Amino acid sequence: MTAIDINCDMGESFGNWTMGRDDEVMPYITSANIAGGYHAGDPHVMRETVELAAEHDVGIGIHPGLPDKMGFGRRTMDATPEEVRDYVVYQLGALLAFAKRHGASVQHVKPHGAMYSMLSESADHCRAVMEGILEVDPDLVYLATDMNIYEVAEEYDELDAVFEGYVDLDYNPDRTLIVEKSVEPKDPELVADRVVSIATRGEVEAVDGTTIDVPASSICIHGDGPNAVELLETIHERLEAEEIELARLDELV
Repeated sequence: MTAIDINCDMGESFGNWTMGRDDEVMPYITSANIAGGYHAGDPHVMRETVELAAEHDVGIGIHPGLPDKMGFGRRTMDATPEEVRDYVVYQLGALLAFAKRHGASVQHVKPHGAMYSMLSESADHCRAVMEGILEVDPDLVYLATDMNIYEVAEEYDELDAVFEGYVDLDYNPDRTLIVEKSVEPKDPELVADRVVSIATRGEVEAVDGTTIDVPASSICIHGDGPNAVELLETIHERLEAEEIELARLDELV
């Protein structure tokens, strides 16, 4: 039977600032990418998000970003491969400690924002991060957001990597994503159609109407979208109708 993971970026609130709808979204996903405190999040939010994920049996992963809370980790930064590796290991270590405290484990790593872009554009940065991950825990899964990163991950026999697709954003014909300047509600039926298309055929329709390959085993949903819960409810209904199972990342590798 076909199976797919649904992941979501979480734990991005900090202090008095709230980001996302973690409590509402967590029951509908299988893997949570939890902010490591650099681009967003703080120790208290990390603890609360780990607790929430453990309560719902959701796979826990670190969502490491560059040290830039004011820019939400989306601004370019000049950092060496070794520095970026250390940023990832540092944030991963924090999440591992909170997970251990709550009797849970960490299953994956998914870099955020400008860090992800840096790894996509520089194989040296990408390799440094992956080698750092392997040194910490070779059982961790790397959640690859684009094919450049996925291809580097395939250089490491000991590293499990899963490619992810997006359904609440549009794709260009070259498989790059169109990031909106302002987030608008999405059509639940269209989003669910995309999930089924990726899960069963590994393809999705680009913005120009052409069909592109998206060989993903995990789907990302943006939990801060205005109708994220409605999207997830519709996705669940469609997956059940199509007899497509949900599975955590650590169950797919």
